[in-house]
Amino acid sequence: MLLTCNASSIADLLQSKGRQQPKLRLGDVPAYVKDELGLHGLNLSTDLLVGSTPERLTELRDRADKSGCAILLLIEAEPQAFGDPDDEVGFAAIDRMRRVLHAASLLGCNSAAMKIQSAEDEDSQDRVVDRVREVVKQADKLDINLLISPHEGLTAEPESLTELIKKIGGFRIGTLPDFKQAHDSGDPETYLRRLTPYASVVLAATFEFEIDDSALDDGPGSLEALADALMSSAPPKHVEYDLAPMLDAINSVGFDGTLAVDFRGGEDGTLGVLQSKEALEAAIESLGK
Repeated sequence: MLLTCNASSIADLLQSKGRQQPKLRLGDVPAYVKDELGLHGLNLSTDLLVGSTPERLTELRDRADKSGCAILLLIEAEPQAFGDPDDEVGFAAIDRMRRVLHAASLLGCNSAAMKIQSAEDEDSQDRVVDRVREVVKQADKLDINLLISPHEGLTAEPESLTELIKKIGGFRIGTLPDFKQAHDSGDPETYLRRLTPYASVVLAATFEFEIDDSALDDGPGSLEALADALMSSAPPKHVEYDLAPMLDAINSVGFDGTLAVDFRGGEDGTLGVLQSKEALEAAIESLGK
């Protein structure tokens, strides 16, 4: 599995604090993710691109390509009301996602993702199917995959989301599973096994970690002993839920797409991403991958 990074994981570096300028400019993020975090792909959300012109998006794509950390996925930050009975509202959702797809194309992405806001009744589902098909037409023209992330309402349950995807049809429509949503479902392994066959990207949402530093408790010693202790220490342990069963679940259905590190646990995004990376790599290795 290729590990990539959601830029929102390091949002603390992109935000100004008082009169202090951000520690990192958006254009510098791809190089930072590659050189400092050791990850080889980047996902962006649309809230990070507010005010960007087509020229700035193209420049960002070029900088990402030169750094060896391509932008792979653009995520629409706000749920779109595809199931609304008001045609004007529904058209606004279509138009918004068409613009997101255009931005994704300028950034060089192969996928764009969204959440659907809709009631669960049959009429709402029919409206969603018809409207999302219009977006899929644009995705086809741009050679971009359109991914649907589960959201409350029509797409909350794996069965209803996969049924919706089948009704929409086409090769450019898929899912964007999320470890946190899987955990909240109460049966994360089944949840992921049902959604991952339709996915090209899975969000490995992570939060707090615990570090086992017992190997360092024996007091001072030689530098060699300290290095051995560090090398033999266990990887960070994810507190909220066990990552290994989730990775096993997506592996069991033959997932060979990208696994996006999506740290959501605190102010130090850099540390969180590094801990997430280490924990995920250890869990993947334990699966024999």
